[in-house]
Amino acid sequence: MPLPTDGVPEQNSHQPEAGRLRQRMSTRQRFLFFLTAWLIVLMPFLFWWNTWFGRALSDQQMTEYLNDERHPRHIQHALIQIAERMARGDSTVNHWYPDLIRLASNPVEEVRKTDAWVMGQDNSLPAFHQKLTSMLNDPSLMVRGNAALSLVRFGDASGRAELVNLLQPARITSPIAGQLTDSGKIGAAVHQNGLVAKVKSGEQTTEIRSPIGGRIRSIAVSAGRNISVGVEIATIDPDTEQVWEALRALFLVGQPEDLPAIVPYERNLPDVPDRVRQQAVLTDKAIRSRPGKSP
Repeated sequence: MPLPTDGVPEQNSHQPEAGRLRQRMSTRQRFLFFLTAWLIVLMPFLFWWNTWFGRALSDQQMTEYLNDERHPRHIQHALIQIAERMARGDSTVNHWYPDLIRLASNPVEEVRKTDAWVMGQDNSLPAFHQKLTSMLNDPSLMVRGNAALSLVRFGDASGRAELVNLLQPARITSPIAGQLTDSGKIGAAVHQNGLVAKVKSGEQTTEIRSPIGGRIRSIAVSAGRNISVGVEIATIDPDTEQVWEALRALFLVGQPEDLPAIVPYERNLPDVPDRVRQQAVLTDKAIRSRPGKSP
């Protein structure tokens, strides 16, 4: 008599289905894995694509970006594109000139800073000259500095004091009394508006930021100490490009009383790049050799 087979066909009938289920799960997992990997690559690219100022904009995009108050980096992107076209002698950018004058009063510091630099690319327009002169009263050190640099292109030395300021270390003081809870490290690079220290007063913590880009030269107060209003916390040495541009401008308009700010950059020091040192020497010589000028 043959053995009963009632249960066998039923067991075998489920095996292909279980295999298909396992296969479907494996495919789904592979899809999720590749999707995640694709997003990991795509998201940084999209961020870079939307923040990269080198990406060419159409004229319509330029107009839209210049008026995009919700995205200051869009405004900066358009401004830089205008400056590049101005440098190529492209006169079609002239119809955006009223926007450049308008943006000199933008509430965002980085926009005003970029705008001051762009207006210096065309030294034929009296309206730019006038607006840049008024920007010497801007509350931002870097906006005033860029306005002074641009004014030199107009043959105007009225911003000379701001050029000298660009060579000076920035002193960071506390705006409140409290306990210093954190601070940067000596030698650390810091961006403009980068965090330098934190001061806690009661339940409130105030972030103290640098007005310039550069490196932390010194920290005057250690973490955990109580400080009062106006106490110096740190000094920031200006970054190379800021110093380089200021020295180049002072080569043209500098005076003997500016030499004490220039001479330190003539020294052969590890933290002073050779091209900056050479420019400082040339600027020094140019100031001393001007007729009727004696240090």
